[in-house]
Amino acid sequence: MATDGSRTTQLKPSNDYERYVMMRIGNIVRVAAAALSLYVMAPSSAPAQQKKQTTAVKKPAMPAQVSKRTASAKQAHRLILQVNTNEPAMMNLALNNATNVAQYYKDLGEDVWIDIVTFGPGLHMLRDDTSPVKARIKSISESNPSISFAACGNTRENMSRVESKEIPLISEAKVVKSGVVRVMELQEEGWTYVKP
Repeated sequence: MATDGSRTTQLKPSNDYERYVMMRIGNIVRVAAAALSLYVMAPSSAPAQQKKQTTAVKKPAMPAQVSKRTASAKQAHRLILQVNTNEPAMMNLALNNATNVAQYYKDLGEDVWIDIVTFGPGLHMLRDDTSPVKARIKSISESNPSISFAACGNTRENMSRVESKEIPLISEAKVVKSGVVRVMELQEEGWTYVKP
């Protein structure tokens, strides 16, 4: 069906192949509608299961997040945040994510390690001469030593070559050979990866 302003017209197939395709689509829609109606109208077996459970002693259910947290509380949480764009909003989002996660686990009394890995245009985040967030990084590093900053050495070398000068980094940055490899290796060690 096609709607043209206030009137509705039915599209008619122009050849046998189009009729065949429309017939097949119609059949598929009818089968799907029938299956959906059976699913919606099927009686739930929940009442029978509830009767069985009422005779047993009920334990209060522990929320999944809490039970998982207590099981993993012995091991420190580890997060990788990737920055690969030269956008101040993205850099600030990564810093917000890092500080929020750090505060969350601090409030729970649990350890967390966060590595912000920069490469490509994202290296500007850690450049002393171009970073729009270097003052914020300094403040975060002083108040939260569990957040570290990794600068891609490959990107730094390429920028040096293009700009014909040494690329200065902020003192909080640790140079790694390859930012992408750093992300891969941390993931292989069980770190959680997030790209803001």
